[in-house]
Amino acid sequence: MSFFENYFNEIKDSFIKNFITQDRWKQLLNGLGVTLEITVFAAILGIVIGFIIAAVRSTYDRNLSGKKCRNFGDYILKILNAICNVYLTVIRGTPVVIQLMIINFIVLSSVRNGIYAAILAFGINSGAYVAEIVRSGIMSIDKGQFEAGRSLGLNYLQTMWHIVFPQAFKNILPALGNEFIVLIKETSVAGYVALKDITYVGNLIRSRTYEAFFPLITVAIIYLAIVMLLSHFLKKLERRLRNSDH
Repeated sequence: MSFFENYFNEIKDSFIKNFITQDRWKQLLNGLGVTLEITVFAAILGIVIGFIIAAVRSTYDRNLSGKKCRNFGDYILKILNAICNVYLTVIRGTPVVIQLMIINFIVLSSVRNGIYAAILAFGINSGAYVAEIVRSGIMSIDKGQFEAGRSLGLNYLQTMWHIVFPQAFKNILPALGNEFIVLIKETSVAGYVALKDITYVGNLIRSRTYEAFFPLITVAIIYLAIVMLLSHFLKKLERRLRNSDH
């Protein structure tokens, strides 16, 4: 038997051992489902948290920063802004894996399904970065846009929703897309709380077959494919938004 035949047979045996034996390909598929479930719901939570915090901080920066409080509403805004600053400092200053373990083993220790803890942890973590991205987008909008909205009879929230946010969204879309890509890759640490995401499953297969190449390379290729697909759709959305300006 030639060298190439031996080499081919070794690859075939390795492939069968890592993917076919005990239906290990199904384990990878289930792991991918867990990864996508965590990512999608964490992204939604992060967007909600991020937009709320960005609205509070940008409102404070535009209307109250460096000024004295004149009424009860100003004091509430100042307190909310301080809470947001503490949240941003803590979340951006600590590793996401530590946040994940704190939420899983302390905050939600009585909840058996670790997926809820992962969604909450990654959502809260992503929200801090989304908040700063959105805030920078809001602050990039000319103050005259706010004044134009108020002159049309819109209140502050209506002005933000109908005039400011749509313009800010176009400016922040690339950075927001990058944050979602980072979020997808960050979920790879979900195995620290025994969640069988795709990274955990790939490592589990490696530990049982004593072969690292196929399981780990496969996991890397799957992550790469997801990121490339997301990047493709984000580029299409960017082009469509740019075309709508003309």
